[in-house]
This record gives sequence, structure tokens and C-alpha cells, in this order.
Amino acid sequence: MSAPHDGRPGAKPDGGGVPPHAEGEPVNGQPPRLALELLVHGVGGTTPQEMLGDPRTERVTGDETAAVHRRAEDVDAEEHPERYEGEPVPEAYSWSNLTSGNGARALWLILLPFMVANLSHWMRPAADSRRISVRLYGTLVRLLALTLTVLLIAAACEVALDLLVWQCAGTVACVDDHSWLAFLAPDARGGGGWWSQPGRRLALGALVPLALTGLLWWLSHRTWSAYESQPPLRAAVAEDDPQGADRPALCLPGFWYGKRLVARLRAAHVAAALLTVAAALTVGTTRFDRDAGGPLEAVGWTMTTLISLGGALVVAVICRRGRKEWRTDDALDRFIISGLPLCALGLVGMALVYACWSRPEWRSDGVLPGNEVFGVLSVAQGLLVAAMVGVVWLMRRRFDPHRPGDRTVLRGQGGPAVAVLACSLGAVYTGGVAQRVADWLDGPGTPGRDNGLIAGPPTLLTWHAAAIPVLLGVLALMLLGYLYRAWRHTHRLEPDIHTAYGPEVLPDASRSRRIARTLARARLTDRAPWLVLVASGLTLVLGAVAVLGAWFSGEVPGRATDGAPAILDGFAETAQALGSWLIGLAMVLFLAWGRRAYRDASARRTIGILWDVGTFWPRAAHPFAPPCYAERAVPDLAWRMATWTGQPGRQLVISGHSQGSVLAAAAVWQLDPLTRRKVALLTYGSPLERLYGRWFPAYFGRRALRALHQEVDCWRNLYRHTDPIGGPVRLPEEDGPPVDAEPFHDPLTYGRTVQQPLPAPILGHGEYQADPAFERERAALLRRLAARDPQAGRPPAPRRPEGDGSEPTGQSRSGRSSG
Repeated sequence: MSAPHDGRPGAKPDGGGVPPHAEGEPVNGQPPRLALELLVHGVGGTTPQEMLGDPRTERVTGDETAAVHRRAEDVDAEEHPERYEGEPVPEAYSWSNLTSGNGARALWLILLPFMVANLSHWMRPAADSRRISVRLYGTLVRLLALTLTVLLIAAACEVALDLLVWQCAGTVACVDDHSWLAFLAPDARGGGGWWSQPGRRLALGALVPLALTGLLWWLSHRTWSAYESQPPLRAAVAEDDPQGADRPALCLPGFWYGKRLVARLRAAHVAAALLTVAAALTVGTTRFDRDAGGPLEAVGWTMTTLISLGGALVVAVICRRGRKEWRTDDALDRFIISGLPLCALGLVGMALVYACWSRPEWRSDGVLPGNEVFGVLSVAQGLLVAAMVGVVWLMRRRFDPHRPGDRTVLRGQGGPAVAVLACSLGAVYTGGVAQRVADWLDGPGTPGRDNGLIAGPPTLLTWHAAAIPVLLGVLALMLLGYLYRAWRHTHRLEPDIHTAYGPEVLPDASRSRRIARTLARARLTDRAPWLVLVASGLTLVLGAVAVLGAWFSGEVPGRATDGAPAILDGFAETAQALGSWLIGLAMVLFLAWGRRAYRDASARRTIGILWDVGTFWPRAAHPFAPPCYAERAVPDLAWRMATWTGQPGRQLVISGHSQGSVLAAAAVWQLDPLTRRKVALLTYGSPLERLYGRWFPAYFGRRALRALHQEVDCWRNLYRHTDPIGGPVRLPEEDGPPVDAEPFHDPLTYGRTVQQPLPAPILGHGEYQADPAFERERAALLRRLAARDPQAGRPPAPRRPEGDGSEPTGQSRSGRSSG
């Protein structure tokens, strides 16, 4: 009696049907052919069970952070290739834990301005990376990122040193309302303890910005070895390669290896943060010593000189070196990485001792000196953005001129526009928090007014807080305009929806309206550049108004008047009160969301979606940005493809959905030409051209995608018109076989049919594998791949799905759902 059939595809019972050769051995001198489908999911953290359509999965390689999974019945596929004649072995690469794994990801919300600044680095127009203009652009973005770090730490110093321990703790009335500050009270309060002197209070308050600096360092350092230090696949490429200028940047071996640069930037930014704290401690103390005279005045001048030299050294480190993508640079600058922060920390220690020196006659009144730094930072950021605009214009004019059909957003000025948004987020964070803390300390009064207990934050931060409701109001109006546009587009599409399904289809008004509404909303994605343009333009205007408001109030060096004009003063008072409450509400929501993310995996996944899109790119400008998950995922995928296709008779199709298609394309770029001949690329719901090609033209623009098509001939892209994220890659047909397939119908059927007695769902961005055309496209792609590689054996025979091949099944034959 023969053994029972195991029920797997192609499995044969034991006995007389066993072929004379052993399973997995070569037939007629050729190894048995075996293909692999490597599935890569998109944002949101699709599980391996969902990707493979089977609750029984096993991890075949990887760890808890990122791993490759197979169905339990496919674990031994290499030993039984005859079972998979005509279909690939499915594998699922799960990378969701790289962005939404543990509760610490909730802390990444405070890093949002840094992430946006880092994105602006990658939005430059296409140009040779060795050009001076490209290097200058990178230097400008890194300097702008440095101003954001200084701005955040300066705001922490403003809250802790100025508002809390200088103004409130130095005012008897404010201490009466906040008894927990009694030990800091001045002599007039009756305490007169060791901490009552202003310098010692400042030293105690400095613990807050120092703790924030430590937190930023920890968040950056804890992911350094896990992300930036992953070994790449390929060897170095010579910088004098004559073809180097035309080589896509994403194929360079050092592109996904930012170990040295991130370490340098982290050291420089930590040093800048520490020097900011040292300066905040020193500036008020030196002013008193200069007025009082004596030997401590020389100490103050010495501290000021050392802090200035340290700041100049930090700027030099930032400007000195950018990314080196032509080789995997394992060298570490030990002196900079360790010496620069330690020297800055030593200056902080000296500033603490200097501030704590006994000065019995010193009293704190008014505001702490040094508030002009916020105006200087705002002006510096405006100048850096203006310089970025000029450099982009030069690059666009010389290396990437505007051509018909060019879809680059904002004529290449997307990087400067996004940099403005990063600055605006930093201003909202600092101005809103400072104003909220001041309102809380002042109780029922208004800081800086006759009924206030304290002078309040600098006027510039007050204007930053006042800009919040104005900006939100304009953006709300724009969103209403987009909704109106979608409503009009829906009514324009609705009468013709049913005709796409054939002349015999009977129209259904409600069904047509739902489909038309989905189509109209999907097209709103292409209007996002206008939203960024208006937001950045409005931010520039509001920033200029804020600087002028501070100018009229005497807080910008070189200008001092009796006060702001009445109309500006009244508007600022109303807007800043509303902005203060809005930022207070945002802080409550932030804390609640962060607490929930620590306790709820689904909330962590939601937060992770934000970073799935924003942290694809390496940390090239700001080391405190959330870590780049692609620096782990791309080497993982490249190593898996290279090791699989390195075996005789092996082929592979890497199948990426949504953001997974971007990872798949980046991984294929990392392969050598021989390996690429054994790899097919299948993308669906892909933002490669629609989002990445338009916003990041130097890396995913038309020229880069055409180069990828020439190197990967077996590439097929699937999309739907109802998809708000994915779309065609729009490559010309003269480059080779067409990449874009005919758009999938969505829904599959308009009304009820014999095969679909219930209404078919509108799938939009998901469930691509539920369409019967998906499996046909994949099979055709594998046949093309086998025809290109004669050593891979005969191509698989086409297999039709159950039924006549045209019926929608709601699921692929293998039971897998969309990745």
C-alpha cells in the first residue's frame, strides 16, 4: 500500500510512481528549476500570515526585528522542487518592527521637525553627485538642521532657565502661587537658602536642557548599530569610474551605509546642544560680572571665547564632510566622535561652576539676557533657505532643465519648501511650549502685561505661538477647497462610470457615485505639492511678521522702540492666547498617544505608519531624525536575492506592494548585473513615480527609473485608477518591454453577476492579489525571466486558476492576500 498523498501542490504518492532519480537531483545534466517569490509588504505592518494567506508560518531567516517567513508546508521547498512546477515558492519579508515595534517609537513624535529637515536633503534636482552645487546644497541643509537642534535646546533653556528659575522663582508673587519653588526663593521671601542666588538657580534649571540633550543622544545612538552599521552587499566602486556620472545613486555600495556620517553628525549636534546650554548659563552671569567688575569678569570673557570657538568647530565639522556613497566607509573619526562632545561637556561643567560662584548682591529681574538668539536663528534659517533656492535654481538650469512631461514638484524647489516646513514645525514646538508654560506659571494673569506675575517668553516666541491658529486656519480652508474640488470631480465622472464595464451594464446611480468618489479622492494626491507650496509660503510670511514683531519690541539686535504698533500688538495678544491653548491641547494629545503607544500594539502600528514614509531615507542631514529602516531592509533583501539566485537553476521575482515596492527597487539596484538577470521585479500599488519620482527626482526621477528598466528588463508594474498612492511609472516604450500593465478594474464588476452575486468591493490601494490578472501577470513575468536566462531550465507552464480563468475569485490561487 502506498503512503497517503500529503495534499501539497505537485506532491506524488510513494510507490511505483517515484521517478528513477532522487528528488532535487539534476535531470539530464541540468539542475531542477525552482523560482521564489519574495513578498515585501507596504506601510502598516502586514503580518506574514496575511501576506502568505496561511496562519501556519515559520521564520526561515532573520530575527525579531526583520525576517523572512514561509508557510509551514514550504519550509523544505529546496528539497522538493518538483512540487512547485509552474509556480514560485512564496516567502514574506516582514519589516514592520523596524518602525513600529516597541513603545519607544512613541518618543519619535518629538523628532518630527528633524525628520522633515532630513527629507529636504533628498529632494534636490538630478545632477552629478560630485558637482560643487550638489555638495553646497547638502552643506546648506546640514547647517539648517543644526539650527533646529540649537533652536530646540534654546527653547528648553528658555522654559527652564528663564521662565522657571529666573522669572518665576525670582518673583515673590509667583513663588506664592507655586510653593514647590519655595526653596529657590530670593532673600526677600524669607528663605535665603543656598539655591536662592540666581546663578545657582540657573545651574539647577540647566538640568532640563541637559536631560533633553541626553534623551536625543540616546534615541540616536540606540539605533545606530542596528540600522546604519548593516554590512552592504557590493564592493566599492572607483570614484574615477568614467561611467560614474551616469550611475544611479541607489546602486552605489555606500548609499545605505551611513555609519561614519551619522556618528560625526551626532557628535556635532550633541556638542552644539551642550554649547547652547553653556552659553545660556554664561550669558546672564557675564553681564552681571561686567557690570560689577572684579576678577570674575575675566573668567566670563574666557568662557565666552571658549564657547565661541567650540561653536566655530562644530560648524566646521558640519561643513567639512557629507555623504560618501562610492564606497562603504568603515572608518570612524574617533577624535570628533568622542572628543568634540567631551570638550563641550567640559565647558558645561565650567559654566556650572562659574554660575554657582557666590554673588550675594545678584538679583534676577526682567528677562534673562540672550533672548536675541531666537531672532538670530530665524534670520539664519531664512538666509539658508534662500541660498537653497538659489542653488536649486542653478542645478535645475544646468543639469536638469525643464522638459515636456517633467513631473518634478514645484520645478525642483520641493527641498527648500519642505525645509521651510521643518523650520515652521520647530517654531511651533518652541513658541507654543514656551507660551503654554508661561501661561501656566502666571496663573490668571497674562505674561508681560500689567496683571502678569512674570515678563513671559521672548516676543518672537509669542509671535510663533500666534502663528499656529493662522496657519491651521489657512490649511483648513485649503482642505475644504480640496474637498469641494473632489465633489465637483465626482459629479463630472459619475455619468460615465458604468460605460467602462461594457455597453450591456445597467447604470446604478449609487454605485457610480461611490466609484466616482473614490476616483476623485485618489486624484487629490497629485495636488499635494500645492498644499506644501501654500503652507511653506505662508510660513515664510508669518516668520517675517514674527521677526518684525520682535524687531519693533527691541528683541532683535540693532532695533529698540517703545513697543509694537497697536494693531500688531492686539492681533498678537489674541492669536497667541489661542495658539497657547492649541499647543496645550496638542501636548495633552501627544502624552495620551505616547502612553497608549507604550501599552497598545495597534497604536504603535499607527504611529509607525508615519515613519514608514518619512524614514525611508538615511540620516544625511540630521542625526536626531528617526532612524532609516531601509538601511536594514535593503541589505536584507539584497542578501536574500543574491544568496538564492547564486544557486544553479534558481530564479526570483521580488514582489513589492506600496512602500515595499520602493524597498524592492532599491534592493534590486544593489545587485550586480549577473544577479539581476535572474531577478524579476513586480510592483503594485507603487509610489515609485507618483510620489518618489516627483519629490525625489535625483534618485527616482525619470532618468533613474529608465536606468533601472534597462538593467532589469523583467519588470512589471500594476496599478488602479482608484489607488490614491500607487500609479504608473510612465516609462517610454522605446526603452524596452512596457513596464506598466493595463490598469486593473476596481471594482472587478460593476453590478451583480452570476460569478459575483454580491457587490464587489472597491479595493483602492489594497488587495491587488485578489484580482485574477495578478497571477497571470506574475506567471508571464516568470516566463520572460526564464527565456532570458537559458541556464535556468525550461520556463514554467502557464497554469489557469480554478474555473475559466476570468472569474474573480476574491483571492489568489495560493490563498495569499495582498502584501
